[in-house]
Amino acid sequence: MSSDTFLASKRMSDEARAQLAVHPEKFTMLSGDRPTGRLHMGHYFGTIIERVKLQDMGVPSLILVADYQVITDRDNTEHIADNVHNMVIDYLACGIDPEKTIIFNHSAVPALNQLMLPFLSLVTEAELLRNPTVKSEQEASGHALTGLLLTYPVHQACDILFCKGTIVPVGKDQLPHIEQTRQIARRFNERYGQVFPEPVGLLTDAVEIPGLDGRKMSKSYGNAIALSATAEETAKLIKKSQTDSERFITFDKENRPGVSALLTTAALTTGRREEDIAAEIGNDGAGALKRYVTESVNGYLAPIRERRAELEQKPEFIREVLHEGNRRANAIADATLQEVREAMGMVY
Repeated sequence: MSSDTFLASKRMSDEARAQLAVHPEKFTMLSGDRPTGRLHMGHYFGTIIERVKLQDMGVPSLILVADYQVITDRDNTEHIADNVHNMVIDYLACGIDPEKTIIFNHSAVPALNQLMLPFLSLVTEAELLRNPTVKSEQEASGHALTGLLLTYPVHQACDILFCKGTIVPVGKDQLPHIEQTRQIARRFNERYGQVFPEPVGLLTDAVEIPGLDGRKMSKSYGNAIALSATAEETAKLIKKSQTDSERFITFDKENRPGVSALLTTAALTTGRREEDIAAEIGNDGAGALKRYVTESVNGYLAPIRERRAELEQKPEFIREVLHEGNRRANAIADATLQEVREAMGMVY
């Protein structure tokens, strides 16, 4: 993404935030996750906090459990039912309110997926191939470039536009997807008539929480602290994390990624600065740092874990949340698809 394109996206994001503060009800937020495993602290600090904030401001909100997108780079759907169930539990435990936010999944909303057909006619092969997010996800997975992975950004456009979403909380690396969605909406409107808004990527100011090895926190790297992990499991993960041979603790992301990752984790869960924590621990070494991080993380996650434990005892309630969310999402998708068919002259 060029600097000019990023600056334009940043300007739109800033304008949307200013308007949100005055008229949150005039926006619609869409966000979501792939149920490829348990949600972790990277998800929590990266997007879930922002979703809860927007929901509580009064923004009409939808959260997608993107089950169809699991097979963009995986050959089977083993454990997917369990992953979806636990994802809904995580959302609720973190503060997503099903009375305010529609939680739904791809495979249960046929009309959303049917938008893929007209939308695919609005993009070229070259545009799909140069999407940087598609390239990075293919490289990370080591999987062949499937048709679904190639058209992943178009499917995301369906996710956003089926509900006429106007804001999507994203990090900078997801902006190409938003731009592709804006392009699809614009081309559809120009070709067939005004149906879709052009959504804005709402840039989050969250610090990206690194994994325990200093790389991006990811399930596939095995460096993530799951929201569903117990206090004991968390302590073991942190104890095993790699640091370095230097005893004195300093914050230096480039030269000391392991130590710095632990300091950032502690900072996010305590509200303190990494440099202040490092100075406090000083010559006490990595062992003291790991103990401090363990106490900070477990203290921060304790209320979420308590709510999780309660929700785990209510499987029928969890199923009902998803079923009701799917019902509401289907009503929205059916209405939008009807508008699309009418605009295209395909009502016979």
